[in-house]
Amino acid sequence: MEEHIGALWHKLITGAADKRYPHEAVTLEQISKTAGILFRAWGGDSGLAVKSATVTQHGAKRSLLQRIAGSNLTTELTWLNGETLHLPAMIDLFPQRKLNRDLYLWLIALSATYSDPAQPWIQRNQRATLDVLARFPGLASRYRRLVEAVLSLRPLPERLTQGEREQETAIRAALQNPGSVERLPPARRAPQPVYLWLHPNPPVSAAASGSSAEPQNHESGDSKKNENDRRYQAERVEMPKGKDSFMMSFRAESIFSWAEYIKVNRPTEEDEAPDEKAAEDMDRMSVAQDGKTSASRLKFDLDLPSAASDDCPLGEGILLPEWHYKKQLMQPAHCRVQPMLARNAEALPLPAHLSATARRLRSQFAALTPSKVWIKGQFDGSELDLDACVQFSADRISGTQAREQGLYKAHHYRDRDLACLLLADLSLSTDAYVSDHARVIDVIRDTLFLFSEALSATGDRFALYGFSSLKRENIRFHVLKEFERKYNDEVRGRIAAIKPGFYTRMGAAIRHASQLLSKQPATQRLLLLLTDGKPNDLDQYEGRYGVEDTRVAIHEARQLGLRPFCVTIDEKGSSYLPHLFGINGYVVIRKPSELPRELPLLYAQLTR
Repeated sequence: MEEHIGALWHKLITGAADKRYPHEAVTLEQISKTAGILFRAWGGDSGLAVKSATVTQHGAKRSLLQRIAGSNLTTELTWLNGETLHLPAMIDLFPQRKLNRDLYLWLIALSATYSDPAQPWIQRNQRATLDVLARFPGLASRYRRLVEAVLSLRPLPERLTQGEREQETAIRAALQNPGSVERLPPARRAPQPVYLWLHPNPPVSAAASGSSAEPQNHESGDSKKNENDRRYQAERVEMPKGKDSFMMSFRAESIFSWAEYIKVNRPTEEDEAPDEKAAEDMDRMSVAQDGKTSASRLKFDLDLPSAASDDCPLGEGILLPEWHYKKQLMQPAHCRVQPMLARNAEALPLPAHLSATARRLRSQFAALTPSKVWIKGQFDGSELDLDACVQFSADRISGTQAREQGLYKAHHYRDRDLACLLLADLSLSTDAYVSDHARVIDVIRDTLFLFSEALSATGDRFALYGFSSLKRENIRFHVLKEFERKYNDEVRGRIAAIKPGFYTRMGAAIRHASQLLSKQPATQRLLLLLTDGKPNDLDQYEGRYGVEDTRVAIHEARQLGLRPFCVTIDEKGSSYLPHLFGINGYVVIRKPSELPRELPLLYAQLTR
């Protein structure tokens, strides 16, 4: 009974303290695709990802009801750094859904034109507002409606103290007439959050500050989508020395500033996932390292296999450069690509479950083989062109002046003159299951089989390679089929031997594949990349660093006269692949199980 009454009281007091409209809310998940497209179309950095914002404390004065309810301590504001555009996870400020959506669109436009972070907060937001209104006049009416709606939510200046009144008056003037306010008057407290502007003091993540000692994104065999995609502030702290995690001397005034320490190890495959409900109630999370068994187990799992059980390395490796996007320079001889050959791959026939599909593809692709055609109207040839001869004779009989030319026809072969290199991602993430009985690596293996069967029917020159990586010195480049090798049972044995492992250092693999493909004497050279996710590796090759290096590698491939094209099963691929390959340079296969059948047909379209 007490819990029931308490829940009713909490609902009543929080509803009275903070007026929100959850039934009219617009979430970032609903607008994420539109957000990315508009941000780039309006001039924003195309390399930035769109994610939910971090919950931060605003420090503004709260009403009596808010203090009683313990609410309105934090807010979600928009901000961006060199890698990410952070937008609120949900906007439910206004009673009209259209206004909530318009606020999202306005914040996206403001972020796309936001610049000069050295200026004071109030000045740079006014400047950005003026830039948006000048570049996109169609947003002016929306902006006026949003200003009117936001001002109705803000406190009235006459109800505030002297310093706070001057601050609020300045902010209102800056919203109604952008560019009219030079500075924000000082006050004892921070002003109420301005939802039409970007964050005054964006939080700095551990990754951005360089304090993280380990990568943020590890590839794994399976992934789980977090239903609550809200982000939280985090701080790195030292591991507490005491063993008692629930010990403190009681002081009444400590109640509002106390936080409990709970030791939660990072889960591994053998561990059950920790309870996430406790984390959802926290505004700030403290993260510490104790250097115990989880790290050693992870390190053991990612060690390179022994020489006796590993594939055979071919040579000493190939040194390649890598692009450092922060320094804007190419680092020469920064990576080592190691070509490798399967050690114990046995010659195998085509798997029986692919035989029917392979026969159908071979019959379809046989129509693409080089064919012999007659070229008429030639001065010389193996046979007479009867149509031209008849026309010539008729002209002479009729007295029309006729020239004896183009009376022969000759055979010509219509050669496709193609070369294709398929580069498959064999990282550890391909060990994930796409169905109850099939993993991503199984789908990739079947795709390579059917792709090879189809291209063998056309006579097109093609090569197959796979890649994975473990830091910049160990980029494993698996040789499956070279251009000069015929597709046979030995190649099928190599394909059957592929297995997932390690990470995805995509830039170096693309550079080496481009060098191999550029040596082929063909008028059309296609570089196909088959992957299931973003570039990723240890030693800082994650996030935007890996994306930008891959983008430069793709640009280098185009300069060599190649045509790079990406085929992915990553559902989120549309958020970053346009930045890498361009709008028409990729395709997302929504059902991974259809990849083996779809890739050969896609190849036929690309080389038509």
